Amino acid sequence: MPVSEALRRLAEDPGFWTGGSAIPDDPKELRVTFPVTGGYALVLEVDLATGERTLGLRVPATSEPIQLGWAEPAGPYPASLRWWELDLCARVIALEDPTLPHPGLVVALLSPFAPATPEDDETMIAALREVAYRSLRRDVPPVEPHGPEQAPLPLFASDDWWPSPPAPSPQVLDEAAIAELTRPVTRYPEVRHGSRFPRESLADLVRLASAHLDRLPRQSWYSTTVPLARHILDTGDLAPIPALLGALTEAGCDHPTVLDALSEPLVPAEACWMVETLAGARPGTLLRRHV
Repeated sequence: MPVSEALRRLAEDPGFWTGGSAIPDDPKELRVTFPVTGGYALVLEVDLATGERTLGLRVPATSEPIQLGWAEPAGPYPASLRWWELDLCARVIALEDPTLPHPGLVVALLSPFAPATPEDDETMIAALREVAYRSLRRDVPPVEPHGPEQAPLPLFASDDWWPSPPAPSPQVLDEAAIAELTRPVTRYPEVRHGSRFPRESLADLVRLASAHLDRLPRQSWYSTTVPLARHILDTGDLAPIPALLGALTEAGCDHPTVLDALSEPLVPAEACWMVETLAGARPGTLLRRHV
């Protein structure tokens, strides 16, 4: 589903991510639904007045989500999802919605609910979260020409006399904010053992999402490119990706998520997960070599 105007405005506000934004007049609450597959969706609800956030799971034939976890503005966030579950869902969401590339907005919004556990590759997770936060961009006005109205005397013509105004960054978050958002979390509530946690429904979502990814390489567009994708996977060398993109195009592939992930300017994290998918490999097999 397209990103709503309300979410777009909030996502372009650094304070929304760091907790320093003023309360907007409208809306007071925000609900973001990310359909995954098979009628399942992840639903994030944000109370903009208090900063509280709730992650839910919507199951088929229902309208209201089942709560996976709730967090106060300052945290700690509960371990509602395992990282690999979020990564899997984000990949499927990206395949279904080209406006939500992976890693991107989905990971930026939901990864606090999927903290790294001792069984996870913490370095890789932190790197992917950094990529997600850096992917947050906004339109900025061009810098207006700045200088003297008339040609100055040679002595006063240098840039020291007529410094250009600083150009605003299209990146929503600076590196200091990204570092703070991705620092390791050592304390998080474990909610998955509670009697009300929808373990079976979440397991069904994971099963369907895995099957969705597994079917992709067997489709006609991709079957002829699987050997090249596996070559990239085996060698870890991303140099043949333009050739993979060309082969997909020649085969008639017009899937925007697939093509964008392999196009220039190449984002290694995006390219790696797509190669893994096309090669039918376990998520993270190629990623951990490049992030």
